[in-house]
Amino acid sequence: MKMILGGEWVDRSSTIEVRDPYDDSLVDTVPRGSVDDVVAAVEIARRGYAINRAMPAHERISILKRCVTLMEERFDDLATTIARESSKTIREAQKETARAINTMTISAEEARRLDGETIPFDSAPGGEKRIGYYYRFPIGVIAAITPFNDPLNLVAHKLGPAIAGGNAVVCKPASVTPLSALKLGECLLDAGLPGEILSILTGPGAEIGDALVRSEGMRMVSFTGGVEAGRRITQVAGLKKISMELGSNSPVIVLSDCKFDDAVESCVSGSFWAAGQNCIGVQRIYIEESIYDRFRDAFVARTERYRLGSKLDPETDMGPMITEDEAQRVESWIAEAVNQGARVATGGKREGALLAPTVMEEMPRGAKLDCDEVFGPVVSLYPVSDLDEAIEAANGVDYGLYGAIFTQDLDQAFRAVREMEVGGIMVNDSTDYRIDLMPFGGVKSSGLGREGIRYALMEMTEPKTVCLNLGG
Repeated sequence: MKMILGGEWVDRSSTIEVRDPYDDSLVDTVPRGSVDDVVAAVEIARRGYAINRAMPAHERISILKRCVTLMEERFDDLATTIARESSKTIREAQKETARAINTMTISAEEARRLDGETIPFDSAPGGEKRIGYYYRFPIGVIAAITPFNDPLNLVAHKLGPAIAGGNAVVCKPASVTPLSALKLGECLLDAGLPGEILSILTGPGAEIGDALVRSEGMRMVSFTGGVEAGRRITQVAGLKKISMELGSNSPVIVLSDCKFDDAVESCVSGSFWAAGQNCIGVQRIYIEESIYDRFRDAFVARTERYRLGSKLDPETDMGPMITEDEAQRVESWIAEAVNQGARVATGGKREGALLAPTVMEEMPRGAKLDCDEVFGPVVSLYPVSDLDEAIEAANGVDYGLYGAIFTQDLDQAFRAVREMEVGGIMVNDSTDYRIDLMPFGGVKSSGLGREGIRYALMEMTEPKTVCLNLGG
């Protein structure tokens, strides 16, 4: 498949293979873009910004709506592409495709609501004869750098609001999952988006991503990925807006008064969705001691019913990790924890990129599985005496994206809401719950800014103040 440079489909002599992580079969190839492509894309995008900035909102809305219609018509192809190039099963891929359609739909709707408000200049002495308002204007050219784990919807979360707000965008998708992004770009171009507004460049992140971040033609970097890459972006970006979602080590608190079966089912699903490669996936579960043994036994039993296998088989519950190297990394983290005193309650076995869903107990504080983001199908269970101990432990890492609590006591729930150091908290759902219109982001090392279409639009536009002196 070719890449998109200023709305044109271009090829390069050097290519990158896109392989199915389940069986290592070749799915397709994409061009290996270069720094020269970045320079060209940014120059074209400057013209695209002028085009989109001048475009009436109703035209942007129409383009985004036509894109949604095309995505609906191409639903099966989009879902199959996700399942082939990523870790997701076909059922997971179908859900992601539906969410991406919703994301683009909301983008069209929010383009209509990009407004401002009047300003009471006479609230300050000397402003009696002045009236005015502010409105929001697009920021310019946006660099969108996206990860492999949601290869369609996370691209939609950047392209949709960027276009809705009147910007131009240069997207760099993950090298292992570029096809879904290109197919979304194809839908946008087929929907009538002026080509200069959009480039989707494929190639090595260290080369293309770094050039995008450094480019003086960029006004904003919107990045979803790892903490180390996020830190590097802040060091080299210069004077640009930065929005980053950098992952998590999501804690869930389960109190003894919870709806037990719901808590077990929700936490199992939240732990192993997309083979655990999920920024809001459950990684730590703090369980009140009086129900710990019962919860562990039920959780392990439900985990052991998970079916691993071909991602295109609708009966498969969990597919492989994105690469065998990543599966080996997680396997080494498990071994390290066991050497430090942890116990594998179930799972832990690996075959190629397939790593069995794994439940850990007796996890020592400070182990990688305890305090870092595993980004794999591993969850640790901890007994706690009460909510105080659970909150203290939940806050004891340098991440703060999502947290969750299962309880029927509103007082306990709202204590967790107030005291857990996270960007969002789910009550009686696992951390793996999100709708695409809500503000999404975290604190501490989990990132900067917020996504969710309306909130991304605020990041991707700026307020301009207008003041009229009527006394002149």
